[in-house]
Amino acid sequence: MRRNGKERKDRTAGRPQRQGQEVAGRAWIFRGAHRGRVTRKNIIWHELIGLKAKVIRASHPELVGIEGYVLDETRNTLVLVGDRVWVVPKDVVEIEFDLGNEKIRVNGKDLVGRPEMRLKKRWRK
Repeated sequence: MRRNGKERKDRTAGRPQRQGQEVAGRAWIFRGAHRGRVTRKNIIWHELIGLKAKVIRASHPELVGIEGYVLDETRNTLVLVGDRVWVVPKDVVEIEFDLGNEKIRVNGKDLVGRPEMRLKKRWRK
């Protein structure tokens, strides 16, 4: 498709069409310089992109066992990159985040919402 004599960059030959696939093939994934500051208490308010995650429990049986790094986060989904790119709904899963020295389980319903709005949300202790 041409507009004003120029081709659109996202439709050039050899570029993937699905979101996130161009990053999944690369050797690097941003794992976060702040990764050591994530704890069991603050993970709900923390940045999830770059953390290693695994789906422990889900209402849909095919989602159980998916693991990879969090590539993107939206209001209702997490994009995980492992052997392929998975879009996992937050509200139907329980996710285990691997922080190297400890593993933290979080109910996906606690993560529902835009990342920047979770900071404002109050949680019961």
